[in-house]
Amino acid sequence: MYRHIHALQQVARRTISSSVRRQLDNKVQNKQKLFQEDNGIPVHLKGGVSDALLYRTTMMLTVVGAGYVVYELVKAAFPRNKT
Repeated sequence: MYRHIHALQQVARRTISSSVRRQLDNKVQNKQKLFQEDNGIPVHLKGGVSDALLYRTTMMLTVVGAGYVVYELVKAAFPRNKT
């Protein structure tokens, strides 16, 4: 039984160590340069179109949510007459 476990360990070690590793580009330095440069753009919009879209969506949902809260408060403050 020990022989089977030892053989399994060797096979596992061989496949892990002989596999080709994927080379990933380090994008941190490029992102740091982009976000630290002083170009007058707010940091929450420096990411490009996707950041602008997320920002506008968040602001729209905030305004709609605040409006709905005010509507519900007014509706609760002036209940309908039951006639």
